[in-house]
Amino acid sequence: MTAIAPHISAFLRDRLPNQRGASAHTCESYAYSFQLLFEFASRRFGITPSGLALEHIDAPLVMDFLAALETERGNSPTTRNARLAAIKSFMRFVEYRVPALLEQIRQVFAIPAKKTDQPLIQHLSVTEMEAVLHAPDITTRVGIRDRAMLHVCFAAGLRVSELLSLPLPALTWQPTPTISIQGKGRRHRALPLWQHTAEDVRAWLAVRGNVVAPEIFISHQGRAMTRVGFTYLLGKHVQRARQECPSLQEKHVSPHVLRHTCAMMIYQATGDLRKVSLWLGHAHMQASEVYVRADPPEKLDALDAIIPPSLRRGKFTVPDRLIAMLHGQ
Repeated sequence: MTAIAPHISAFLRDRLPNQRGASAHTCESYAYSFQLLFEFASRRFGITPSGLALEHIDAPLVMDFLAALETERGNSPTTRNARLAAIKSFMRFVEYRVPALLEQIRQVFAIPAKKTDQPLIQHLSVTEMEAVLHAPDITTRVGIRDRAMLHVCFAAGLRVSELLSLPLPALTWQPTPTISIQGKGRRHRALPLWQHTAEDVRAWLAVRGNVVAPEIFISHQGRAMTRVGFTYLLGKHVQRARQECPSLQEKHVSPHVLRHTCAMMIYQATGDLRKVSLWLGHAHMQASEVYVRADPPEKLDALDAIIPPSLRRGKFTVPDRLIAMLHGQ
């Protein structure tokens, strides 16, 4: 049996960052994919994750893991495909290090990505977003932090990875409060902060204290906030906001919904997809077109601009019952 630990360590610490030049966000995403995979395999084989071998990660296990992502964790096919891509990338790295497992690795390569639907994006109204931002108790240190995190995530349209990795030097206050972000594909963007957003961030920095962690937002233990931690606190505040805003009862509010909400508000205010693309840090304009499909007023404007064809009106005549009966035979 070939221990998997040395190979996954070399993949995450050398192959991705040094040989491929992958960003810290990519490395973090891949590491989380393997965390889920190894925890699943550990339960399947009844051994600790550190005791797993490469021979354990075969095609049947990977397919069962992908199925569990959708059925047990409720992940979308898009997330499922992202986890599969990480596994295949690792297997491509391993096939040259352990040629004896080539047949097993090729079976993993043969697992297809699942076709995905393109549903309308989910977003919140202004009233719903305000209810979520009002939910944290800003008379407490934790409430001040949570309000600032939610506000920055929404106002800047940040991905979760971008929000949680924000370092203190990313903030500049003069001449205008601005936040610098490194997003996907190492694309950098600088965004001005709304006045109320800047006030919430200042309030948090005033009570943050001198913590060793370089990130702006930290946990109770003084370490960087995790994805799970942020998702939990968002869910807690959304649950509280539902008491004041009943329309939130029927909505599933994930961290990415805050990003979509920001994009929709920018698009509805400006009507300019290019500004939405620049604000969100999209690589291509096509990625911003989902907001056009989700905007009813845009479709109504298009409908009003069209001159419908002029059609001749007809009059329906009831057919003879005997002939109608014969047609039905």
